[in-house]
Amino acid sequence: MMAGVLRALERLLLPNACVACERPVEPGRRDALVCGPCLSRLRYLGPGCERCRQPLAPVGPCRFCESWPRSLESVLSAVWLGAEAREMIHHLKYEGYTTLAEPIAHAIRRAAPHAPTGVLVPVPLGTRRLRARGYNQAAAIARALSARWQLPVWEHVLGRARDTRSQTSLSPEERHSNVADAFAASSPPPTFGKRETGCGKLGGSSVILVDDVLTTGATLAAAASALEGAGWPTVRAVTFARALPFARRAIEGDGSVGALVAVGAT
Repeated sequence: MMAGVLRALERLLLPNACVACERPVEPGRRDALVCGPCLSRLRYLGPGCERCRQPLAPVGPCRFCESWPRSLESVLSAVWLGAEAREMIHHLKYEGYTTLAEPIAHAIRRAAPHAPTGVLVPVPLGTRRLRARGYNQAAAIARALSARWQLPVWEHVLGRARDTRSQTSLSPEERHSNVADAFAASSPPPTFGKRETGCGKLGGSSVILVDDVLTTGATLAAAASALEGAGWPTVRAVTFARALPFARRAIEGDGSVGALVAVGAT
């Protein structure tokens, strides 16, 4: 709490510094936390696999999402997890800069300008992590998306059945094992998909999971399986960033494996 008060006081007394490059934010963007040049350097995903947007090999099906359960219909990630995106997520998750959910939601909407139908369901944190952090960064992103897509946020739909280890240092196989059966979902109301709410249409709708980073898809897959087991008909997902494929990371020199996944647990 005191750290948050000190940060707010600092922002009142000093010019805003960009969380990505630490240079002063341009005049006229008083409340911005990311400068224009850093926002322009975000690398949006291009065409790829219809389900996960993984860049496809010249021959054969997508190998990235083939092990995901059928309940996870698709995942849309807006940008690659380059230096700017990584700093934005780090400051959102660990430094208390919850207003970074706004430019993050803007990037997601830019990647998907046509609003889907359904309800936004943030991936929940475990009890210990939520208590220590004081907020759920996925919920902050979901609320910012709600204002842009005019969709409701249903945080009560999905919860944690148990606390899990941090995914940061785990292998892909360990990630899937770590989050297996980690989620519990409530059943959809009888009117789901057949009515409108005060915040958007639900007709022909789905659950839209919201998280910050897609690394292997383990967390989203486990959450989708829990939702399917509870009777939700369709599960899609959106994330702000996507960990760079190893080949692209090697070409672009974008840091170590640890640096790539240090802010991602999905």
